[in-house]
Amino acid sequence: MTQGGGRRGSLDEQAVLLAAGVADLVVSTLGSALTTVRGLLRRSDAVELASAAEQDLMARGRLALDRYTTVPPAHLEILAGHALARRGADGG
Repeated sequence: MTQGGGRRGSLDEQAVLLAAGVADLVVSTLGSALTTVRGLLRRSDAVELASAAEQDLMARGRLALDRYTTVPPAHLEILAGHALARRGADGG
C-alpha cells in the first residue's frame, strides 16, 4: 500500500498483501481446475481421454529421463571422427 506522500507501507502490510494475492491466485486456479475436471468427467469418452493422457505423460517422462540420463558424446571424440572422415575422403 502506498500512502499519500509516496511512502511504502510497512513490511508487514506488504507481506499480508502478497500473501492475500497468492491465496487469491491459488483459489482462482483451483476453481478453474475443478470446473475443468468436472467437464472432463461428464464426457462420454472419458476412458479414452484418460488413456491418451496416460500415454502423453509416459512419453513426457521418457523424454525427461532421456534428457537427464543420456551422456552426450565427448567433444574431442567427435572432432577426431571428423578428422578421420576427412583424411579418408582426401585419400589418405
